[in-house]
Amino acid sequence: MISKLKCVLLDDEMLGLKYLKMLCEQIEEVEIVKIYDNPTLFLEELPLLEFDVAILDINMPGMDGLSVAQLLVNKGVIFVTAYKEYALEAFEIEAIDYIAKPIKKERLHKAILKAMRQFKPVDDVSFITINSNKGKALLHFSDILYIKTNEIDSRDKDVYLENNQVVIAKNMSLDKFVSVLPNSKFCRINKGELIALRIVRFFSHDEITTTLKTVEGKPLELTLGMTYKTDFLEKI
Repeated sequence: MISKLKCVLLDDEMLGLKYLKMLCEQIEEVEIVKIYDNPTLFLEELPLLEFDVAILDINMPGMDGLSVAQLLVNKGVIFVTAYKEYALEAFEIEAIDYIAKPIKKERLHKAILKAMRQFKPVDDVSFITINSNKGKALLHFSDILYIKTNEIDSRDKDVYLENNQVVIAKNMSLDKFVSVLPNSKFCRINKGELIALRIVRFFSHDEITTTLKTVEGKPLELTLGMTYKTDFLEKI
């Protein structure tokens, strides 16, 4: 898997462009190819650029972001704009995502991960190497059942594997796991937990009963968060 998403940034407002660049620099999956505050210059240099996704403002003088996006062939587009009324048009041209200003890092990161799943397929990758409480560990995706935030240190994640094994992934975010695990087989279900879909036994509007057992021998029940419900239902 290629872990970096090559991005071009375009916003005619320099302050907004600098802020967007700063946020992108804080997201480890992003590689900024170039930034532009002029859509005409961007299009002039387009043949010379190698990138995966353009992150564009919509409301710009001369040529708006929607018009620019229609000229991009085999490139992804993420729109960032203060104008919500353009959302329908954005998705009609198959934009990856549409982010309302002011931009939040968490919302931008979510869009980047969505783009990575589209442009950097991971279903042909079968494992990930992590730093664990036992040293370097190689985790095969087929062994992973359930991942949750460690109760002692939220930077760490408890990874539950086949054969009742548990490994602690050191300093690894759930977002990182989402970006590398096969999208069709795994799903984040709330802020602190991610599951392999194969462990789902029953589910309701806000709860998932799994095939895993608690220490008391009862089925492990997990909360399905509102923010993650749509993605879960689309995969089940």
